[in-house]
Amino acid sequence: MFRLIKDLIFAWRYKRAVKKAVELSKLYGMKFYVICLNGKIKIVPKRAIRDLVARRRFRKGVTVQDIEKRALFVTH
Repeated sequence: MFRLIKDLIFAWRYKRAVKKAVELSKLYGMKFYVICLNGKIKIVPKRAIRDLVARRRFRKGVTVQDIEKRALFVTH
């Protein structure tokens, strides 16, 4: 029962994040990722991911393509 509630909450947050990412993508004309960071769903623009990878905020060897593969949702 507890797992079901957690899954429902995750699904609701995911759906809301995808909707917001699509809106932001249309508004700014940029690619946005919906990713899970530290157990929370975040909406991050591709430009910010590129900057973080360049500043070595992720493990050594991680590329933008790796993050895009693991993203829950990617806008176009």
